[in-house]
Amino acid sequence: MTVLVTGGAGYIGSHTVVELLNAGYEVVIVDDLSNAKADVIDRIQTITGKSPAFHPINCADKGGLCNVFRSYNINAVIHFAGFKAVGESVKKPLEYYRNNLDSTLTLLEVMEAFDCHKLVFSSSATVYGPNNPHPYREEMPAIQSSSPYGWTKVMIERILTDYCTAHPEFSAILLRYFNPIGAHKSGLLGDDPNGIPNNLMPYIGRVAAGQLEKLTIFGGDYETPDGTCQRDYLHVVDLAIGHLKALEYAQNNSGAEAINLGTGNGISVLELVTAFEKVNNMKLPYEIGPRRDGDLPAFWADATKAKELLGWEATHTVEDMCKSSWEFAKKSKES
Repeated sequence: MTVLVTGGAGYIGSHTVVELLNAGYEVVIVDDLSNAKADVIDRIQTITGKSPAFHPINCADKGGLCNVFRSYNINAVIHFAGFKAVGESVKKPLEYYRNNLDSTLTLLEVMEAFDCHKLVFSSSATVYGPNNPHPYREEMPAIQSSSPYGWTKVMIERILTDYCTAHPEFSAILLRYFNPIGAHKSGLLGDDPNGIPNNLMPYIGRVAAGQLEKLTIFGGDYETPDGTCQRDYLHVVDLAIGHLKALEYAQNNSGAEAINLGTGNGISVLELVTAFEKVNNMKLPYEIGPRRDGDLPAFWADATKAKELLGWEATHTVEDMCKSSWEFAKKSKES
């Protein structure tokens, strides 16, 4: 079975490609490298002993995407391609709407042209918006958000749901992730964005490695136990395995199905920093800064549905996440 992975050179995409290859799937990656590095493909091969096909094109390039589908017998798609930073999306809304919506619409048009009916979509817990209580459950209204990034996820979920209604044979699994962190046990793959990181753990890693002066925590006056935001942090390898489980589910089902992937536990930013310091035996310089636009005080998952439908549960601890993140940051600094 051949799976197209859009955004497959990125953080979550690359870990998912590793799990797919190890499970015996043939993999084709499409990634324009706008937020990834080309050597990730070599690292995937080093880890798995297998080399995925790679095409450095934007997912909104319809002609390029059609050429990829003509070259391979693609049976299913896992769709990661898209901009993903909440704070940046508030400052650059047009870029986020254009990129994330265009890439998905183009992908669906090409999948339809080539009779491909199985899709796993990289959605987000941000679709639950600011008004639902936590823990978030899939039956809650998911038609609002606090950022343009989140709104693109809301809109794409709506597009996929409507498409499934019009095409009853189509299966779209809408995976609503919470906050993936951590890295592959080899230390070869991790969250290594271009430029200054927007997400917490790669920023922590670069501070720990001496590449950035200090960590700024956005907001210390939220209504949480220590004043910092609480999130449901899960290991990226657990998340990657969740995509394989979703792919298996899609093979035997049709229609749109939203499923949370999280641990069910809320951890504050300060708690994560403290865990990183403890497990890696170091102190991190940090300061409390102003709140960041688009951030919510607290949320975490109810992951019951993932266990019931997919047989999936997160297995890695916060300590695992912090330790693997530092191993990756050290190797990245050395290279």
